[in-house]
Amino acid sequence: MPFSPAKDLLPEPQALPPAPLPLLGTVRLQPSPETIVLILAVLIGGSAGMGVVTFRYLIEILHHLMLEDLMGTIAHLGPWTLACIPTLGGVMIGLLRWCFKDFGPGISSLIASVQAGQEISVLRPVTKMVAAAVSLGSGASLGPEGPSVEIGANLGILLGQALRVSQERQRLLLGAGAAAGLAAGFNAPIAGVFFALEVVLGTTFATSAASVVLLAAVVSALVAQIGLGSQPAFNLPAYETRSPLELPLYLGLGLCASLVSIAYNTSLQWAQNCFNGKVPGFIWLSKLPRETHPVVGGLFVGLVALQLPQILGVGYETVEAMLRDVEFSLRLLVALLVVKLLATAVSWGSGLVGGVFAPAMFLGATLGATYGKILPFALPWFASSIAAPPAYAMVGMAAVLAASVNAPLTSILLLFEMTRDYRIVLPLMAAVGLSVWLVERLKQLPERGANLKKIELPIEVDRTQEILKTIVVAKAMKPSVLMVSEALSLVEAGRSLIDHHCHSAFVVDSEEQIVGIVTLQDINRSITRWEQTQAQLKVCPLEHSPLTQKVSEICTKELLYIYPDELVSEARDRMAGRGLHQLPVIDRDSPHKIVGLLEREDIDLACNLALTREALLPYLLIPVKLEPVNAPTPTGSSPLKSSSEIAP
Repeated sequence: MPFSPAKDLLPEPQALPPAPLPLLGTVRLQPSPETIVLILAVLIGGSAGMGVVTFRYLIEILHHLMLEDLMGTIAHLGPWTLACIPTLGGVMIGLLRWCFKDFGPGISSLIASVQAGQEISVLRPVTKMVAAAVSLGSGASLGPEGPSVEIGANLGILLGQALRVSQERQRLLLGAGAAAGLAAGFNAPIAGVFFALEVVLGTTFATSAASVVLLAAVVSALVAQIGLGSQPAFNLPAYETRSPLELPLYLGLGLCASLVSIAYNTSLQWAQNCFNGKVPGFIWLSKLPRETHPVVGGLFVGLVALQLPQILGVGYETVEAMLRDVEFSLRLLVALLVVKLLATAVSWGSGLVGGVFAPAMFLGATLGATYGKILPFALPWFASSIAAPPAYAMVGMAAVLAASVNAPLTSILLLFEMTRDYRIVLPLMAAVGLSVWLVERLKQLPERGANLKKIELPIEVDRTQEILKTIVVAKAMKPSVLMVSEALSLVEAGRSLIDHHCHSAFVVDSEEQIVGIVTLQDINRSITRWEQTQAQLKVCPLEHSPLTQKVSEICTKELLYIYPDELVSEARDRMAGRGLHQLPVIDRDSPHKIVGLLEREDIDLACNLALTREALLPYLLIPVKLEPVNAPTPTGSSPLKSSSEIAP
């Protein structure tokens, strides 16, 4: 028999024992983590849908009891009795605030709580839902979208906490809940998805996030349609395009919408400052008990409603009347635009509970209808090619909303789903895009986290924001930073970054004065550009090569910096304004001397440490007497100490 190395030198393989047969009844499904998250999305969507349906029915019941039954009982006393209804709502909100003190966190606070690992109470979302139903049912000039979104977001985060999922998955479930809340609140599942991805999560439409958010929004909208009906929010006549030359007129509407949105956001902040005593002439408001602020807000709304009852409540009936081209005089439209803005600001600042999406759409519809009425008189030779005022009212709704909350995609899709009219897409996109761009230029748009506050109660205290305003940069920055000489080549600078595992380094001169900053991306970009140039020229001269080019030639020299004694909240705003991830910290007395580096991760860590320190403080300051333990202490561990021994 011939010799075969492959067969004769290798040992014969051992036969594997037969695999044991699984016992009947012991086979269990092991779903993947992604499958579990999708199942949770279905649960969140269904729960959010039922929660929003309950919330909307509660608003209708309170609206019927207060503005119909109670008003019908006292109306014979005189027209002034209409002012009593919003005032009564303010009294009820004040009593609720006196009993519960806090109605629970808003969206931005929920996100901060997830990042800090804090637990959310189960009862607080319920109290906020009841307070919002009382506010809207009694006629407060706010909208239902804020509480609707928070119902879903709270359900998402509570479910994540109950199952102890990771921090990343908790935030994903929070986003799914927010999408479900908006989808059910407006019967707009697509807009709910884009709202979560564009505003809450801030992702670039990652597949994993989109799948969870889509599923939650669809289930929630389906439940809401079963409970509230599938009809759109507004039933409108067909939109008619008169002329393509009309598009510049919609750009003019976008310009006006940007101005209205700036005035809207400014008035909200102004009203909040008034009730906090930060505006001269209104300091007396801050001296009133906090529980009486909703009464003041309700009384103001009630007195204004004596002349303009259209500003009461959400105002969808008035908006639909404008979109149906019901005759409104120009004087009435201008009055509604101004008074609705003031009523919403006072309702918002006084602590009445609700959102500001619906008032923004009311203002946009009023602005568009006004604009549409003025155009034929301003351009009489072009009047036959100008669409009716309802077309401009539709576009104005989305333009003001988009510029107010910096969510253009959400606003466009929300209008589509609320009107079911796609034919106005071109003027709509033009006006929305221009309004958002102008607001960004005229008045810098807030960072994404700040936009979330547009749908939550402003009087709530965001603990994260407060803590950031107490930490100075010197406590959060990295004191040791990598510095490279400006005389180094790209190769030497790159090796230094690799050896020190750094993303960036400061470029300094011979006297260690800052020249600029260089990053890994700068070096990679320069090397790639040089290699492409050599490939085109088909020569390899050493001039401007990575071996000879100095790091000072490619570093960024126009730096945005911060001082050690400034607050990290200011540093975070400065980073957000330019889209930066880090800031050099320089000496105030020596502007070219680097003392540290502050990154976004450092700010988050400093905030989380402060929150944890605050949570531990009551336990560290209370002395605890520990009983001695006779068991020997294991090697490498230390005996227990009382909290008085470890307190700072």
